[in-house]
Amino acid sequence: MPFLQVNNVVKQYDGHRALDSVSMNVEQGTIYGLLGPNGAGKSSLIRIINMISMPDSGEVLLNGKKMETDDITLIGYLPEERGLYKKMKVCEEIVYLARLKGMNKKDAYEQMDQWLNRFNLTEWRNRKVETLSKGMQQKVQFIATVIHKPQLLIFDEPFSGFDPVNAEQLKQEILRLRDEGATILFSTHNMESVESVCEEITLINHAKVVLQGKVSEIKHQYKKHLYTVTVEGDKSVAANDSLFIIDSSRGNTSQIRLKAGTTVHDTISWLNSNYTLTAFNELLPSMNEIFIETVKKLNS
Repeated sequence: MPFLQVNNVVKQYDGHRALDSVSMNVEQGTIYGLLGPNGAGKSSLIRIINMISMPDSGEVLLNGKKMETDDITLIGYLPEERGLYKKMKVCEEIVYLARLKGMNKKDAYEQMDQWLNRFNLTEWRNRKVETLSKGMQQKVQFIATVIHKPQLLIFDEPFSGFDPVNAEQLKQEILRLRDEGATILFSTHNMESVESVCEEITLINHAKVVLQGKVSEIKHQYKKHLYTVTVEGDKSVAANDSLFIIDSSRGNTSQIRLKAGTTVHDTISWLNSNYTLTAFNELLPSMNEIFIETVKKLNS
């Protein structure tokens, strides 16, 4: 049974339908991408899962049961619009937010010290939040989100404001949390991060689910029969009118596009009979390309 189930959720605001029969299933211990252009309905769905607002119809189940008010302690939510009490000390802020999630003070301090050490923030524990850089404040908010070890983590643009080094550190922490059993809902516009961390995705556009499934399967579904071919020598392969066309060439490497009805086996066989083939790799579309293509097609 999926850990998080969204079943036919509908939400309307003053005549505007924000969610139109949206459904998705998120398995326990996975990272699930929630994608969509601005205004698609992602934020409305996140608010419903967090019980900040209620659906007009449909339901959200957590671990097979309809969500109740007490279930909010099982969720850690990192919103896109960050918000910390700037005048509080770092240690006071984290412990205060941990206590709101049901932790006792002793456990909160112990977990906080571990996280501060992991993010190299120990020397800042008694500084006011407003004295920290934006990146440091982001780390403090991340710690406050995960410190009570929630079963469901919801990250909305978690890498926003981070340089590449700190973004990579945060990504590794997210992967570690997944490996420790957390279920993660990951909302972002950064398609590279989707490819690197998400197993499955749901793409929402104009309040409706328009694409859903495993990332690997979606990439194969949208493939364009493109391949890179590398041969020995200084020259690249010549075009073959019956098998493929050449999109581009550089040195001894070419990007080819198989013609309709052509098999990979036939193409490799012909290449091997005419060249010394050293590499032959399929080029799958990126999630960014799939995202743009899907949304453009629906909006045209």
